[in-house]
Amino acid sequence: MPYDNDNIFAKILRGELPAFTVYETDHCLAFLDVMPQSDGHTLVLPKQPAENLFELNDEAAGHLIAAVRTVAGAVRDAFSPDGIRVMQLNGEAAGQTVLHLHMHIIPCYAGTAPRAHAQHMAESNILEEHAAKIRAALS
Repeated sequence: MPYDNDNIFAKILRGELPAFTVYETDHCLAFLDVMPQSDGHTLVLPKQPAENLFELNDEAAGHLIAAVRTVAGAVRDAFSPDGIRVMQLNGEAAGQTVLHLHMHIIPCYAGTAPRAHAQHMAESNILEEHAAKIRAALS
């Protein structure tokens, strides 16, 4: 199946839809998940059109992992979690809900279970506050 240029992340990459952006390079974009599993849940995606990990070229994969490491460090600094889960899902059977490759950075706290994946929309003012914390940690 060919890449769908009308998926929500493709539209965000083109600037057609807004996002709570925290980091951007020529190769990657990072923004908050609007249905976060925990406060600070951030998505990092390549700008290369790729539905899944297997469609991403090696150069873009290198840029992606570097961006994930940078953003994960900022999430750690901004939220002081006990741990960080980095997750990437390939295909609907694996739980991928948007068919553009993306990596999840999910802060984890001892004794607190993450919220369900892609279930509940967070309030915009809270997302903007969390995005500002991450952007400040990147400065």
